[in-house]
Amino acid sequence: MRIAVTGSIATDHLMTFPGRFADQLVADQLHTVSLSFLVDNLDVRRGGVGPNICFGMGQLGSRPILVGAAGSDFDEYRAWLDRHGVDTESVRISEVLHTARFVCTTDADHNQIGSFYTGAMSEARLIELKAVADRVGGLDLVLIGADDPEAMLRHTEECRTRGIPFAADFSQQIARMDGENIRTLMEGATYLFSNEYEKGLIESKSGWTDAEILSKVGTRVTTLGSNGVRIEREGQEPIVVGCPEENAKIDPTGVGDAFRAGFLTGLGWGVGLERAAQVGCMLATLVIETLGTQEYTLARAHFMKRFTKAYGDEAAAEVQAHLA
Repeated sequence: MRIAVTGSIATDHLMTFPGRFADQLVADQLHTVSLSFLVDNLDVRRGGVGPNICFGMGQLGSRPILVGAAGSDFDEYRAWLDRHGVDTESVRISEVLHTARFVCTTDADHNQIGSFYTGAMSEARLIELKAVADRVGGLDLVLIGADDPEAMLRHTEECRTRGIPFAADFSQQIARMDGENIRTLMEGATYLFSNEYEKGLIESKSGWTDAEILSKVGTRVTTLGSNGVRIEREGQEPIVVGCPEENAKIDPTGVGDAFRAGFLTGLGWGVGLERAAQVGCMLATLVIETLGTQEYTLARAHFMKRFTKAYGDEAAAEVQAHLA
């Protein structure tokens, strides 16, 4: 199953200030703030929803196709993804803009000051999915993740026009979208991904009820945090899958992306929705136990041991056949 993942490509530059921002602010001078913070450390992490999802799929043995836009500074990141099983040949490289970047400083009270530079991400709207499909011999599914809003709309329309099944996954971009755009991105989707809060926001902004949305999409997948995931289809009983027990809760960043990676990989294997969701939950658990979105390793024996403990021998036997 050839699965393309569209979405932002970015790096995170995370710094720590040992003091308190509040101690540096003068109440009657907030209209003319000019401050520089001497930070203790800089942590540069690979990120962006597109690479995060593709990395997880690659770890599980898939060969996902990353579709997005980056700058000329993408070479090292590309090499990392290539080495971990990701097809990066459909990434557009901007001639004038850097790869998108999130720069954030956190103080001793865990307050944050951050900026997001969109950079080359804005050129994702220039990517034609037909060229991607022609290169790989056709696409079976396109996940349309958070990216340049115009790119998301264009990819969705192209999928409809060319009859390519697609998964709608607004994620961080839902906050800036109006009801018309949300309806456009959602209608006819084979899968609709969101977390529980986003689910309510989608219904509120679109003006469609839960039942109306289920009539317009094939499968609705709602992540529930530590409670796992709920999968709904019109006229069928929901499927609820719980999460494996965590060894530690280190960093929740990228957990949703990891779930999608596991779920999509399960679909590619041809297993059922429940089993695909179990794979997604297991991968998400590995990510929450690790600092960073792409810093975990997937040792097959360890993965299967924990998967078996969480979901039983029958589920494990089905997954093992593909994971091996």
